Amino acid sequence: MSLTFDRSAKLIAENAQHIAGGINSNFRIGMAGGPLVFERGEGPYLLDVDGNKLIDYYCGMGAMILGHSPASVQQAVKDQVDKGILYAGQSEIEFEAAKILCERIPSAQRLRFGSSGSEVAQAAFRLARAATGKRIILKFEGHYHGWFDNILWSTAPAQNAAGPEGAPVLVPGSVGQDAIDAAGLDVIGWNDLGRLEARLAKGDVAGVIMEPAMCNQGAITPAAGYLEGAQAACRKHGAILIFDEVITGFRLGRSGAQARFGVTPDLSLTAKAVANGFPVAALVGRADLLDMFVTGGVLHGGTFNAQPVTMAAMVATQKALTPEGYESASKRGVRLKNGIRDILKDAGLKAQVTGFELMFHVGFGLDAPAKNYRDLLKTDKAQYVKFAHALLKRGVRVLERGAWFVSFAHDDGVIDTTLTAVKEAAKEIA
Repeated sequence: MSLTFDRSAKLIAENAQHIAGGINSNFRIGMAGGPLVFERGEGPYLLDVDGNKLIDYYCGMGAMILGHSPASVQQAVKDQVDKGILYAGQSEIEFEAAKILCERIPSAQRLRFGSSGSEVAQAAFRLARAATGKRIILKFEGHYHGWFDNILWSTAPAQNAAGPEGAPVLVPGSVGQDAIDAAGLDVIGWNDLGRLEARLAKGDVAGVIMEPAMCNQGAITPAAGYLEGAQAACRKHGAILIFDEVITGFRLGRSGAQARFGVTPDLSLTAKAVANGFPVAALVGRADLLDMFVTGGVLHGGTFNAQPVTMAAMVATQKALTPEGYESASKRGVRLKNGIRDILKDAGLKAQVTGFELMFHVGFGLDAPAKNYRDLLKTDKAQYVKFAHALLKRGVRVLERGAWFVSFAHDDGVIDTTLTAVKEAAKEIA
């Protein structure tokens, strides 16, 4: 039976008179079936206003690592609300939260909390420039580090605008960005150590920011020796190495991609899954760098930084992220990933299914696993959108960019139901 989403469409249209487009993030525009309106979430499911119960692989764009509405997180939030919401001061719960992250994340000698990955990225850039006295922040094609004007460049550039692969040009991500905002920014292709070393040799780079595994676009593992080489090159040329673990943090393991790959950056960003859907982010890193917020004249602030209710959610989330939980969820994630790969192959659909246990990517039309953003440009996006829509009609909600996020709540029965839907959807579009 094919699901319908008529009431969602009606509510979006009606409320567009109050909310621009009926949505509060442009990343919710343009999905097949239209933007959906939900009533509640339960474990691996979302229940929408049309009465549909959808298996959810958006997982709040990666944030819902435990699934929707985990009881321990709900209770911790309720208890903290009874104590207080915002103090404009410190609380013991934020100290507990900070200690957990410093114990778990290899680079975290010190930290500062924020509310979003976009915010703490800006704090990292400010620290890098202050520490080095240099101007340029070097980023990579296809990597996303927030929606602010000075960094929203070359996140998903079209082939005809991006320039040659060996010398890409900065492409704005939005109308309204001014070229002056990119004056302190440069971009190169990821996973090519020679190009990174050559760019750093110019001596003007304050900081290098990257996803240690490329997950905003695709799900790409760093080439052997790439992260180690990037670290060595940054040290040689006096640049700060920054890992953006907003997606990879707590999805590639409880200590993030940096622990998985054995490379410790100078600074790291974490958000999304750190508090299972609550607005918590953190900039963590070397003590001498973070202490510049105190003794080095570098400003960092925010009304809602370390807001006690979100800190309570973060502590409860981290306590629930047990090694045993990761082990069992990872087994199910691998079974799902491999099952999708086999089904698509049997259906005669050319695709690459790549990535990790709790986050992977399905790329149609690729002959081999992508190594960088330019490889991902070869994906058949139109066919994948058809596939995603076919799944949605069967009660499985997946991101149209190809990313699948798996939570601790996606049990074996849910995986079985998903694979049945994948088989039917593949047959429909083949």
